[in-house]
Order: sequence, then C-alpha cells, then structure tokens
Amino acid sequence: MEKSCKKRIVVKLGTGVLTSGVGCLELGKMSALCAQIADAKKRGIEVILVSSGAVGLGMGKLGLKTRPKNIRKVQMCAAVGQSILIQTWAELFAPFSISVAQILLTRDDVDVLSRHKSIRELLDEILADGVVPIINENDCISAAELNLKFGDNDVLSSLVATLSKADELMIFSTAKGLIDMQGSGEVVKEVAKITPEIRAMAGGTMSATAVGGMITKIKAAEIATKSGCDVYIARGDAENILTDILDGKNPGTKFLASKSAISSKKRWLAYFGKTIAKIVVDEGAVKALRSSGGSLLPAGVRAVSGKFAKGEMVEIVDEASGFAVARGLTEVESGELEQMRKHVGKCGHKDVVVHRDNLALI
Repeated sequence: MEKSCKKRIVVKLGTGVLTSGVGCLELGKMSALCAQIADAKKRGIEVILVSSGAVGLGMGKLGLKTRPKNIRKVQMCAAVGQSILIQTWAELFAPFSISVAQILLTRDDVDVLSRHKSIRELLDEILADGVVPIINENDCISAAELNLKFGDNDVLSSLVATLSKADELMIFSTAKGLIDMQGSGEVVKEVAKITPEIRAMAGGTMSATAVGGMITKIKAAEIATKSGCDVYIARGDAENILTDILDGKNPGTKFLASKSAISSKKRWLAYFGKTIAKIVVDEGAVKALRSSGGSLLPAGVRAVSGKFAKGEMVEIVDEASGFAVARGLTEVESGELEQMRKHVGKCGHKDVVVHRDNLALI
C-alpha cells in the first residue's frame, strides 16, 4: 500500500515523560497525551508512537533500583515490562475508541531490505485503518554484542520517521530543547543546519532508566532532517505539548527539514543496512563524492579493511579525517578491487568500485 496523502507524524516519548520513578507510570500524563493524539487523528493526521519505558517498568516489577549492567538482566526487565507498557497504552486509548498495534523492532528488521519494505508496508496498512502503532526496540532479544541494537529510542524514532516518510518527528523527554550552554543559556528555538557548534551544545543523561541524552537527540534530528522531516525537541510533560506544535507553536527547538530530501533508496543506503567493510579514500575521491556526485573509482582508494562480495554494503571513509563520508553497494568484490588498485593506470572508465546510483552521502 502506498503512503496516504495525509500528514504523518512520529511522536517519541522518553522514559522521563512516562514515569515518575523506576516502575511508576505517570498515567495522568499518558492519558493527556492520548487525548492529544486522538485530537490529531480527528484533524486527519496519522500518528506513530515510539514509546520508551519497558525496561524501567520491568525494573520496578523486579524490585531493581538501577539499570542492570548485565545484558541478560536488561533483556529480562524488557520482557517483563513490555507487556505492562502495551496493556497500559491500550487501556488509555480505549476511551477514545482507538486501537493500538504493538511493533517491536531489532536493527536487523530495518537493515535487511526485504524486512525494511515489509515494515514500511505494514505501517501504511495499520495507519490507513486508523490504528496507532506503538513501536519500541525489542530489548528482550536485542543485544549489543550481536549488533542488533539501535542504541536508544531517539535514534529508533528517527529511523522510523525516515522509513515511514513522516512529515514531522516530535521527541518528547524531560529536556525543554537544545540549550545554548556556551552562550545565552536559553533554548535555541530553530536550527536550520546541524553544525559542529550545534553538536557541541549537546550533553548526556544521568537518569537511572534512560539511555542517551541530547547527544542522541541531535543524532536523531540529523538523520530525520536529511530525510525531509522537521524535528521538534521539547518537554513531554508540558500541557498540550503535541497540540501546541500542531497549532504552529514551537515550545522547544525545531530542526528544519533539508530542502533536498533524499529518495527512498538513498535513505536506505544512508541509514539502514549493515556495512561489512571499510574503504578508505583520498581527498580527491571525497571531493568527487561530495561536490560532483560522482562514483567511487579505483584511483581514489587508499586502503580496504575487510572482505566483501559484489553488491554488499561498505562504508567509505575519508583518509584525512577518519570519518565516514558515504555508504554504498559495491560493483566489485574485495579481491577484484585489490587487483584494480595494482593496475590503476590501466583501469577503464567503466571500472567503478561503488556507482553513484548505489551510493549515499552521510
């Protein structure tokens, strides 16, 4: 099913908004948010909810005061808490005659292209039926050592917004916005572009149950805005917070969507899919990729880390800075690339490492 022409938003709710302590849900705040979401739906807006809280609820049920360091204990807390969380949401939406659908995701679910498309189509179908999908990371099976984790629900919400082609992403937590700590000390009302100066304003979190902080919110905003999605960061416990934003107000910080949003294919290349190797490139290659929209050619390759087959995803790294500049699907396998590098002068114009059609800047 194609995405409808209705406005679509993703609302991410942090643990600090939903709870007043380990295992204690703020039912009044949650109910108020349900009312605002019901109002949004009456306006013809499709709403996707990304809800934290499962691990914290599990901790409370199991009598734990701090987040466990043992991954299996965290998984157990998630397994216990998730059922409490979704049942609570279902009960709070019931007075508004709104049904909810639970979707638990691992990184693989959005990285593997076939699953990625399936989830996107499922979300379209759920929203077309008037149901509110409630998404969370599947923490009871996601494990950092298996590379299945998103990292936190801020990043998850930005990837959901990107995948679902949402118009707006609202990240609600205990943070009232991005604060200019080095300058005015006030909330930055609008960010047109995320620069190193903007990133420097970010800080972490000291919460016993939360993960991340403003650093991850900036990262989430960067992902979503590049996909053509406006992003708001604001306090989730403020009265009528969602309604105010829908009415055109800006109670926190607004990050403006990029005017040159990338296509669905480029979005998947940039933010989804696992990279299995790194290709280090020189200054000329970086310039060709960033400024000219060119393909990656053998002459620009300085080193290869890892092995890959033709058609597999690789990360392209700037030799000078050490930072990734692009991701893409290879036209050759790693052994063939090594041979091409030994005979660069004999490579023809058709010898391409990563074609620009299968490459996305990050």
